[in-house]
Amino acid sequence: MVHHLQLASRTDTLFTDDAVALIHDSARGYPRAVNNLAVHALLAAYAEGKPIVDEHSARAAVAEVTEE
Repeated sequence: MVHHLQLASRTDTLFTDDAVALIHDSARGYPRAVNNLAVHALLAAYAEGKPIVDEHSARAAVAEVTEE
């Protein structure tokens, strides 16, 4: 992920520690599930006009993905 952020010229933090922990726990550490939740959380944060994914955005992502 760090490599992709460098390619995008992004050096600031994108996820709060709470969001990272929630995504990791919800995905049970499975890389594909972590990636899927992270993408949904980024979209949720963007839709809310937030510059960083916080726990609220991560919870919205978890709810959306587990609803499917």
